[in-house]
Parts: sequence; structure tokens; C-alpha cells
Amino acid sequence: MTVKNQVQLITYPDSLGGNLKALNQVLMEHFLDVFKGGVHILPPFPSSGDRGFAPLTYLEIEPSFGTWEDIRAIGENFDVLVDLMVNHISRQSPYFQDFLKRGRTSEFADLFLTLDKLWDDGEPIQEDIEKMFLRRPSPYSAFTIEETSEEEKVWTTFGKTEPSEQIDLDIRSPKFKQLIIEFFMNFKKQNVKIVRLDAVGYVIKKLGTSCFFVEPEIYDFLDWIMDLADSLEIDLLPEVHAHYTIQYKLAEHGCWIYDFILPYRILDSLINKSSEDLCQYLRTRPEKQFTMLDCHDGIPVKPDLDDLVETIEARKLVDICLERGSNLSLILSDKHKSDDGFDVHQIRCSYYSVLNCDDDAYLAARAIQFFVPGIPQVYYVGLLAGENDLEGVKESGEGREINRHNFSIEEINQALDKEVVQRLLKLIRFRNEYGAFNGKFTVHSSLKHEVRLSWEKDDQSCNLFINLQTNKSVIEYRNEVGNIVQYFI
Repeated sequence: MTVKNQVQLITYPDSLGGNLKALNQVLMEHFLDVFKGGVHILPPFPSSGDRGFAPLTYLEIEPSFGTWEDIRAIGENFDVLVDLMVNHISRQSPYFQDFLKRGRTSEFADLFLTLDKLWDDGEPIQEDIEKMFLRRPSPYSAFTIEETSEEEKVWTTFGKTEPSEQIDLDIRSPKFKQLIIEFFMNFKKQNVKIVRLDAVGYVIKKLGTSCFFVEPEIYDFLDWIMDLADSLEIDLLPEVHAHYTIQYKLAEHGCWIYDFILPYRILDSLINKSSEDLCQYLRTRPEKQFTMLDCHDGIPVKPDLDDLVETIEARKLVDICLERGSNLSLILSDKHKSDDGFDVHQIRCSYYSVLNCDDDAYLAARAIQFFVPGIPQVYYVGLLAGENDLEGVKESGEGREINRHNFSIEEINQALDKEVVQRLLKLIRFRNEYGAFNGKFTVHSSLKHEVRLSWEKDDQSCNLFINLQTNKSVIEYRNEVGNIVQYFI
């Protein structure tokens, strides 16, 4: 199978209408010719936390969202992409619950990383932990086994609670491989076309390292799971937030990667009215990427842009984002902060809001995204030009809720009446349908306050020109009869 070079939607299963059936109705009524690249449905599985990212299993759909039949119905008209949290599973999963009951006698005991698999006596050494890229204060959680009352410490990379809801899996275990094969076989059966490997950078635990993207072991794992996916005609998208050189290594390994650098670069260009850094980046980046501006987390900063952006400049941009209502996700490990203490992991916001709800600036951002080589993804809040959901943050206490508003059918219809949304839909259709986007891409020399990008294939060509001082964008393209047409975005 080949990923389609057209625009994809990213959405939660309940964010456009309330459930999967409603999502399919919304897609069919409004977006059948818009998301020809497919639909990334954020985790629709039963989950005990992290809005779906602490799954109990991948063999079932959360009943409040619907059923696999609903997923297959969406898949009849849109290629479906789902997540596999390959690094961890929920503590409420049947596998870990059996371990909690029976301990080492559980048939699933080997599925988990008890600390004796790393340290001989099972006692963690602080010197080793200090080298790790931590996502929570401690990389493990303690549990009491029901039948023996013994304490077991198991690896937990993620999770805001203590003990964590997200239990790491031991990829060296035969049980792990058996389970992953079962999950992939089910994905194939349900007509899933693409699987995103969420948190794949954390799967290798090796003392003396950061326990993040440990080479060369990570490639052995990727080769195994890529072979499995290939055998089932499923495409893989590894999700790795890391120094850009790691992303480039993945690309060299033949993987699809995320362009986590682009959202910041575009934002910086529009706010500072300069295309210099953006254009320099566009000339050197790998082309086999998925592009995005917004997502369910935030605009990546560290470690994705380490050594690409001076922290003094990043601080200025972050401060502007904060003034416009954003909030921040921060790096926990002192070792992985910048030397001057800069610790911003992600800027959390609606992309429309962080551009001051300026329609022209927002459309300019999308035009750049769509002209950059790769598979463009549009997050559902961005699709509807949604603004920062400050009430959602206040009610939940979760900063990421700023860009996770659930739209009712009435709200969707209201958003579709907005001029900026109609302009965006027109731009998406152009990106989907114009054949030159399968040809040769060029970044043209331009003045500092301009962006000039083009595509050319056979007798088709299109040129994007953006004036960053006015945020006005225009596409010049050759139509089917050979005439040059101007399309003011």
C-alpha cells in the first residue's frame, strides 16, 4: 500500500459530533472530497487515562465511541490511521491486572519490565536514572501483588498519577511480540491502512543511556515491526519527538517521519515577518514526512529544535505565544534542558489563536504547510478555526485541553459558515486535486519578508507567493487549457 499524497484529518473519535457514527456522518456530509488522504482517529480503544493513550486493549473499541463496524464504515471512504502505543499499555488492561493478582506466576508476567530485568537486585541506581530522558519524576511505579502481598516495581515512562496508569512493555519478551502480532492482525481485519507507532522512541531500556532512541537496538525493533506491517500491507508512521538528526536517521532507514520542526518554523516566520530560517530549512529537509501545524499536544520546541534555534529567540517567541493565551509543556530532566535553563517542550494552543485569529495569517500558514513536500495533516480544531479553549483548561486542570474542544453538530455547522473555514476547505481541495504536487518542489530565492515556493510536473505548475508583511497569499497555476490563473487564498 502507498500513502496517498493528499490531505488527512486528525480527530478524536468523539470530537466531531460525539461518537464514531456521528464522525462518519460529518465526514460524508461535509468532507468527502476534502480528506482524500484519510483520517487519523486518535485512540478509539478502551482506555484508563490520557484521553485514550492508556489503552486496555486494541481488540475492542470503547463502547461510548461505537464499534469496529463504525471504523470499517469510515474506512470505506477514507484510509483510516490509528495509534499503537507500542511502549506501554494500561494498568487496567487484562494483562497487567492478571500480573497484579498473581505476580511472577502470571502468564503475562514477562510482558512487563520489572526492575530486576535492568538492575541485578531490582534496586534502581540514581546515577543510571540521572542519565535518562524522564517524562515523569520517576521512571518506575510500585505495586502490591494481591496473592502474595509482595511489592513489585515496574517501568513506567509516562503517566501523571502515582502509580502510573501507563505500564511499559518489554519488547524482548516473546509475549510482547505475540501480542503485537495479534493487534496488527486485527487492524488488518478492520481495514486499518496506517498505524502510528506512538512513543516508539522509548521502547529500548539500556542502563548507561538516556533510554530514548537507543542505537542500534532501536533499528532492530523497527525492522521487525516494519516487516510485520509490510506483510499485512499496513504503512507505519513512527512518532518520535527528538533532536532533528534522529528524525533524519529514521528517514534514512526508510521510515515515514513527522515534520515536528515545521510548525515552529512557520509560526516564527509569520510572527517575526522573516522567511530566512524557514526557507533554509525547506531546502534541506527529507521529503518523506507527514506535516502538521497543530495536534492534540502542542507545537514542538525541545528537543525537536535543539541546535536549530537559539534559545534567546525561542524565549521571545514563547513569550508572544503566552501573551496570546498559550500554555506550556516543560522538560522535566535537568540534563535535557538547555544550558541556560530553557525547558519548553511544547507550546500548547490553537494555531488559529496563536496567530491572533488573523484569517490571512492562518491561511498563509496552511498554504506553506500544503506546499511543503509530505502528507499534510489538519487537526480538527484547526480545520474549524477553533480558538483556545481556556474554559476546558480551567475545568480539567489539563493544559492540553486548550486545543481539544469537542464540537457538537451545531458548532460544526456554525464553524463551516465562517469565511476562514471555507477558504481553508478551498485550499485543501486545490492541494488534493492539482497534479503538480506529485512533481518537483523548489524553494525560490526571495526577499526576507516573502515566501516563494513552487511545484512542477509535466505541463502543470503552481507557484505560492506570500507577503509576510501583509500575510496575503496567492497561488499562480497553469489550468487544464494551459492558461495562467491567479488564486488569491
